[in-house]
Amino acid sequence: MENIWLEAQTNLKQVLTEQTYSTWIDPLKFLGATVDTIVLEVPSSFFQKWVTDKYLAMIKEAISAVNGKSYQIEFHVAEEKPEAAHEAKPEKEAKPAREKERDKDKEKEKDREKEKKELVPNLNPKYTFESFVSGPSNQFAYAASQAVANKPATNYNPLFIYGGVGLGKTHLVNAIGNHILAKNPKAKICYYSSEKFMNEMINSLRYKKMDEFRNKFRKMDLLLIDDIQFMAGKEATQEEFFHTFNALYESHKQIVVTSDKFPKDIPGLEERLRSRFEWGLIADIQPPGVETKVAILKKKSDMHAVNLPDDVALFLAEGANSNIRELEGMLIRLEAFASLTGQEITLSMAREVMKDIIVEKTRDITVEMIQKTVAEHFRIKVSELKSDKRIKTLVVPRQIAIYICRELTKASYPEIGEKFGGKDHSTIIHSVKKIEKQIAGDDEFKATVEDIRKKLFT
Repeated sequence: MENIWLEAQTNLKQVLTEQTYSTWIDPLKFLGATVDTIVLEVPSSFFQKWVTDKYLAMIKEAISAVNGKSYQIEFHVAEEKPEAAHEAKPEKEAKPAREKERDKDKEKEKDREKEKKELVPNLNPKYTFESFVSGPSNQFAYAASQAVANKPATNYNPLFIYGGVGLGKTHLVNAIGNHILAKNPKAKICYYSSEKFMNEMINSLRYKKMDEFRNKFRKMDLLLIDDIQFMAGKEATQEEFFHTFNALYESHKQIVVTSDKFPKDIPGLEERLRSRFEWGLIADIQPPGVETKVAILKKKSDMHAVNLPDDVALFLAEGANSNIRELEGMLIRLEAFASLTGQEITLSMAREVMKDIIVEKTRDITVEMIQKTVAEHFRIKVSELKSDKRIKTLVVPRQIAIYICRELTKASYPEIGEKFGGKDHSTIIHSVKKIEKQIAGDDEFKATVEDIRKKLFT
């Protein structure tokens, strides 16, 4: 039964942040089990209440996912050993003065190492200003971030960046930290999500280390807090952050905060915090346009040394919503497929790989549009495309048009046949199969079909 719990822990580790998992799931110890109950040990009553309120349903689901059976969870609080048992020592065990000095030196060294560890900023080195694609949708936030990075705590303090999910807020705050660190390697920089800030504060309360917690944040040169909206409604966390904010601001240290909403639109955020966020500069990031999304894809593909054709970049940019992370995920999926199969990235391959992700705007493409585009490409008349003439200069364009109609419209074989001069559905099926075979065996012919498709989407 313990193996079930260990597997469940592994599953939870994959869906929770590292900080959340190590704080609330890893300390749970398997004690035993009955037919329908698993007994876990928790460090304290506070811990039990928090885990029950926040993670019990998730724990049950993770266990059920292992063997398909539902279990009740019972928590036992570990017995707390009285502090006195560790304090009083017989006089005869007193250490010599020289040994005491050595112990003090070791403690000081431990403190120094701990301080060094705390001062190592957990920034993502990939997120720099150089790797950020600036466009009309994010230009203001980009310029403001650069200004703060070049002259921290001068004009824009705090800097509040807000915008939707996956638009580049985290990239910009990391870029600020990386830029300052590159100029001053000794700078004390702290990048935290609001959730991590809250979890660390709770741990400090549990272990009576609040002074340590406060000193850690209030000695920083730059404090970067991501997703501040998750502090909404958390009174104790907001209280602590408020005093941390004041201490840093009064010491002329830079503060950068991100959110998915404008300060006044965050429900459950204290008014005194709102007003402080408005002391500095508020910059927004809007969803990127198609051109910016194409530029992002091209930059990412260059970084990964992957050849991404322009028509594929346009296809992904038009098919994705405005979430940059989703766009990057599509690119990674396409790169992985190309690498594993040894294929070049093409528009037809991208359509196949992304068919479950991108819902193309094919409802706007009609049989008539395809006929017109194909006719213009081959410099023939639409009436000739629909005719029964069997000369090669008309047969091939006609078959290509039928193939694309089948691919990009919802028209059935008989409906397509009707649009091409009342041709039989068997003729339409033959045309589709003929073009599929030619595409598979002739790269030049394949490029011609891709070119016509591209014209339909531009």
